[in-house]
Amino acid sequence: MTAAVPSAVPRSTDVLVVGAGPAGSAAAAWLARAGVDVVLVDAAVFPRDKTCGDGLTPRAVAELSRLGLADWLRAHTVNHGLRAHGFGQTLELRWPGGSLPDWGSAVPRTELDDHLRTTAIKAGATAVDGLRAVDVRMRGGRVEAVSFTRVGSEEPVEIACRRVVVADGVRSPLGKVLGREWHRDTVYGVAGRSYVTSERSDDPWISSHLELRDAEGAVLSGYGWVFPLGSGEVNLGAGTLATAKRPAEVAIKPLMRHYAETIRAEFALTGELRAQASALLPMGGAVSGVAGPNWALIGDAAGCVNPLNGEGIDYGLETGRLVADVLASTRHASLEALWPELLRAHYGDAFAIARRLAEVATNPRVVAALGPLGMRSTLLMRLALRWMGNLVTDEDTDLAARIWRRAGRITAHRDERPLFAPTV
Repeated sequence: MTAAVPSAVPRSTDVLVVGAGPAGSAAAAWLARAGVDVVLVDAAVFPRDKTCGDGLTPRAVAELSRLGLADWLRAHTVNHGLRAHGFGQTLELRWPGGSLPDWGSAVPRTELDDHLRTTAIKAGATAVDGLRAVDVRMRGGRVEAVSFTRVGSEEPVEIACRRVVVADGVRSPLGKVLGREWHRDTVYGVAGRSYVTSERSDDPWISSHLELRDAEGAVLSGYGWVFPLGSGEVNLGAGTLATAKRPAEVAIKPLMRHYAETIRAEFALTGELRAQASALLPMGGAVSGVAGPNWALIGDAAGCVNPLNGEGIDYGLETGRLVADVLASTRHASLEALWPELLRAHYGDAFAIARRLAEVATNPRVVAALGPLGMRSTLLMRLALRWMGNLVTDEDTDLAARIWRRAGRITAHRDERPLFAPTV
């Protein structure tokens, strides 16, 4: 029996987007601008927080600018690039510019996600808060409707749809219902973030400590960060890399607090850490089952997270735009093969080489041996910033871009499990 649908919730739509983070809201905004009937649903009531470093690289800035949000973004903090610390060195590395903007930013997800959702609503999308996706009704392998429960009352709600975009984050509960699987034999991240008051909240550089040590002084395979927010606070966090063979044997929140104390004087931290949170991050397309005949996973749900720096906002925004382009132009085509192939075309080379390098970096001895060598060379670190931040686009034809793409193609051909693999 079809569940009764409250009048405030649409009974049906052309495209149902589940998850109103950057990926889902971007998809909904682009679809609405293309004249598609779209409903955007999220389990939370906005504004809401999200565990994240809040950093916006030039790649993310480019996508936000496409949405017409450059002026809004410039009203927040603007940074010149990365200040890298470690192994006795500090290097200031400007964003390379080129085909991407030469500036970055940082906006708390509470504000960023709310603004992106509002952008989608202004474009014509219908947004619904407080509905948690729990199941699907299918016919012939196609999703006909998504079943929800209203958060707080567990009231059942169903929305019929022709197509579904799944943007429900790293855990992707709806993706799991549809067969999505995360493969942890490939590198993944364990990260924690917090907020803390700082006299350097207006610093025009984001900082990353590449020499991350535990309380006993041992070098870890990860890094710490300080992202100024221009609000009197900074986003402070730490992350480590792991695989099934080399699991992260560290308690991330205590590590984050230890890291904060080691840099408290240098960064003029004036308060205690608040809003501490942690998360596991599937990275580099290490998921299978990202699409079906009329549904597709995007953003974090599809494992679109940079394996070298944990960045996911830019890929969320990009995949939201890409899936909207596909759905607006091919209303009846099956997404089952089309969408994974498109993801591989856009991210396959970069993710393949990035996750291979990240797997090497899960060995702390490698980090301890190579870290000092890298930090002695500004040229090498500038290349690392560009490659690790995936600041290479299809339009870039310089030597560094060609080397990165070539290395990615070679690595992708040798992968035992292809990125965005079919359902297993």
